[in-house]
Amino acid sequence: MRYFKYSNSTIYKTTFNVRLIKGFIPVSSRYPVQLTDYYSSLIKHQNDAIWKQCMPDVRELEDQSQCPDPLDETALSPVPGLIHRYPDRVVLLVSRRCPVYCRFCMRKRLVGSGDAPMGEDELLNAIDYISTHPSITDVILSGGDPLMLDDSSLLKILTGLRAIPHVVIIRIGTRVPVTFPARITSELCSLLNRFHPLYINTHFNHPDEITTDSSRACELLVNTGIPLGNQTVLLKGVNDSIETMRNLMIGLLAIRVKPYYLHQMDLVQGTAHFRTSVQTGLKIMRGLRGYISGLAIPHYVIDLPGGKGKVAILPDDIEIRGTTLHLRTYSGEQVTYQDISD
Repeated sequence: MRYFKYSNSTIYKTTFNVRLIKGFIPVSSRYPVQLTDYYSSLIKHQNDAIWKQCMPDVRELEDQSQCPDPLDETALSPVPGLIHRYPDRVVLLVSRRCPVYCRFCMRKRLVGSGDAPMGEDELLNAIDYISTHPSITDVILSGGDPLMLDDSSLLKILTGLRAIPHVVIIRIGTRVPVTFPARITSELCSLLNRFHPLYINTHFNHPDEITTDSSRACELLVNTGIPLGNQTVLLKGVNDSIETMRNLMIGLLAIRVKPYYLHQMDLVQGTAHFRTSVQTGLKIMRGLRGYISGLAIPHYVIDLPGGKGKVAILPDDIEIRGTTLHLRTYSGEQVTYQDISD
């Protein structure tokens, strides 16, 4: 399989002076730095929300308390490149390349460990595994970024999966519309249109990422009939305020992207400086519910260490006494609700 050819950038090729970034060399030696010219153009000033997501920070090297693979993906891989955590779905790691190396990446351990896409033999072994497990109805393409593969490689993967009768849903997880929107072409959309039902979850973290270009990329995908969802990671200093999150979620609906998940930070080594408390996340959720459209409310989830899966965290205040429920509304009002006995 091959990657899509694109003119990627490193920090060395931008207008930013690397000498202004404390610890750039030691951090980038351990956790490589890469970004597109497009994404670097969104940076308004040093340490803004875009900068923090893509520029190295010395605190990445100071974090020794967290785990390189907290979700236990390696142990949950029955064949190389495939993660089987839930009974009915698998994650297929078809790519190791991303347009931008996000500093909070859940697979930070793999960044810089090799750039080759999934090999032909690996792909065949993974498809064979899926075909011999009829309980698998949902396949999620991930990586790296699957849309960094060229069109012919994507065609091969999608054709192989659609040949398996029990695979009902194919999903693609990608940050390309956010970081490299030029990759979303009419040709790519025509290819994807052949493999419905197909869903795409993208990854906007801040309102500044919603631009004319990223909106156009999402428009092309939606107009192809592909439902778009969004998975946001709660990041300290980036989007951990109610106002920022409200603007982001409403902005996503405006470009026809449905907020899906708000992720509590995974406990990945090198990312501890991005962590907020769960109480911060609950406060944000309370600040969303009732104040913006229900369509714009994501599920706030923790992906539990050890590969235990996602658990939704709800902000509701509830006290149950027999069949009487004491509830608190979004505005703080206490309301009694009478339930029935089963």
